[in-house]
Amino acid sequence: MFRVIVSGVFESMPEAGKQAVLAVEGVAFTEEGTFTHDGTLSSFTFRCQVEGEDAQEATGRAIAALEKYGVEYRVLRTAVTDMRDIKIRRKRKG
Repeated sequence: MFRVIVSGVFESMPEAGKQAVLAVEGVAFTEEGTFTHDGTLSSFTFRCQVEGEDAQEATGRAIAALEKYGVEYRVLRTAVTDMRDIKIRRKRKG
């Protein structure tokens, strides 16, 4: 499981695209992806959680999820986290 963050700018935003983006606002990582954005809907962060063999495949799947919203965009950067690499530190009791 990978968590992918895509940061970018919207190139153009038709009304249907605005409605699609506003409908999935949030900071959660989901398979469909969620958006956070500036108030003008010019820049965005897209968070997506996907399966994949490696970071490159995960990035491709996240971009495919972003494409489903039908908005034109330009990617500025991506960040990929392999959830298998995350270590959870538990607080000791006592």
